Amino acid sequence: MVERQVRKRVGVVMGGSSGERDVSLRSGAAVAEALEARGYDVVRITLGDRFGAELCATLQRARLDAAFLALHGRLGEDGCVQGVLELAQVPYTGSSVLASALAMDKLKAKEMFRLHNVPTPPYYTVGANQDLEELDAVHGSFGFPVIVKPRGEGSSLGVTKAGSLEELKSALALAFEFDDAAIVERFVAGTEVNVGILDGKVLGAIEIVPKKGLYDYEAKYTPGMTEYHMPARLPPTRYRGVLNLAERAAQALGCTGAVRVDLLVTGGENEYVLEVNTLPGMTQTSLLPKIAEAAGYEFGDLCEAILASARLHQPVRRRAPAASELRLSERGQAEKRLRLVKSAI
Repeated sequence: MVERQVRKRVGVVMGGSSGERDVSLRSGAAVAEALEARGYDVVRITLGDRFGAELCATLQRARLDAAFLALHGRLGEDGCVQGVLELAQVPYTGSSVLASALAMDKLKAKEMFRLHNVPTPPYYTVGANQDLEELDAVHGSFGFPVIVKPRGEGSSLGVTKAGSLEELKSALALAFEFDDAAIVERFVAGTEVNVGILDGKVLGAIEIVPKKGLYDYEAKYTPGMTEYHMPARLPPTRYRGVLNLAERAAQALGCTGAVRVDLLVTGGENEYVLEVNTLPGMTQTSLLPKIAEAAGYEFGDLCEAILASARLHQPVRRRAPAASELRLSERGQAEKRLRLVKSAI
């Protein structure tokens, strides 16, 4: 149980304009109800398609102590809303602007994984402006089957398994409906395992067995479409290795707060990180609540624990600058602007 010393006015931010809007609304409603039941003064903030000015105005009126982000997908999970909250000086749940952006961008996340020696399936990228008639040369000896994903979407939206060049073209066309770039990833046969992390503490790993074989959007959010095994059915030594790998993946991106790491565990004693989610779903079929429950957190406990981690991520100045320093800084900025103007003439 999380102890709270003061009654907080909390904004639960949900909705948005991504393809995951419906999931976000369900997550937000569940979180708001749980926090209200525990005595918090909850303000439900439902964002629409064009929510920049809307969010700023709402934050000004609401006078929040903290924002609980129940957003998913583009503009909500990729650092944009996090940036607005940093500027508004409203502490928020989840990761920083940078970590959120890295995790949401599948290409940049994979590059960070490789930099930190975190194994991830081989891949290449295709842009929407590339000529798909040249795809055979681009794909080369990469082989089939492959998994095709939009570069910057979540919840498995637009994800397809392709077993031939023609199927690959169709899969890319679907991915381009969600993004201007796609990731073509080598298919790895294995068991999908998700690991939950809360404030740097690994909670456990759940095994996912989708009835259709592919853990797509329908399998994720339709009750009865997927079987879950908690804890994941792995030997103890390998289970600990999976938890350690998930922790390393989250650290590679600089993620904080509540995190879910998606991995593949193969029969050949290999593990691969697929992605890291900085704002995991909080619906009745979501994985983080299932993992947290096995670790001793009721849903309300989990919501309070996530809320307790809300903070601003920008560095705090250790001391106020002296007046002389401010004058020097202002003069330096003025001289810099003058040089730019002169160079443009």
